[in-house]
Amino acid sequence: MPDAQLITLTDPRTPAAEAYRALRTNLTFYSLDKPLHCLLFTSPVPGEGKSTVLANLAVTLAQGGNRTIIVDSDLRKPSQHEIWHLDNQRGLTTMLVEVTALANPAVQATAVPNLSVLSSGPLPPNPADVLGSRRMDEVIAALKEHADYVLFDAPPTLAVTDAALLSAKMDGVILVLRAGSSQRDHAARAKEQLDRVKAPLIGTVLTNARYDAPVGSYYSR
Repeated sequence: MPDAQLITLTDPRTPAAEAYRALRTNLTFYSLDKPLHCLLFTSPVPGEGKSTVLANLAVTLAQGGNRTIIVDSDLRKPSQHEIWHLDNQRGLTTMLVEVTALANPAVQATAVPNLSVLSSGPLPPNPADVLGSRRMDEVIAALKEHADYVLFDAPPTLAVTDAALLSAKMDGVILVLRAGSSQRDHAARAKEQLDRVKAPLIGTVLTNARYDAPVGSYYSR
């Protein structure tokens, strides 16, 4: 059974699932002039839904025929292996420390065609140094050889420096906010921190937003 967070699989006819398909469309048109192969998802603080947004967008990209890899680059509190019910003994950190792993990425297939996951792997003592290393550049290049889209789940921007360090290596960065709980000053500070490292911030995603009743009645037919 798909995880309850994967609304694009458990209830694909809902407005929430359609919103993810709309996000896929927006990204597709955004990248007509500048291809977006590597996207990083972060949030100002924990609990704003970045991992869920990434997982559901990945489903829609894969369903659209795109080879898609989810990379759990949150090397402090990884969650993608839990969302997808996968083993986490090998993953991103495996590729970072094993020389031969670049040629054979430790990705795991999912039940969704075209979609695979590179879990975090064993957690290192120095996540920021690892993610900012030259070796990480090599890992990103290797993953791009195997996919049309590589989506990176990064830690919250204001909590640690990991997302800022990794964002400079991306084609685009998406900041996830949660309606009713995200604070305006947190969002502003997160943007400032990303701007400081010249991160390619392409937009935001708002989770937990209410939709109009007429929209809901349309999708319930």
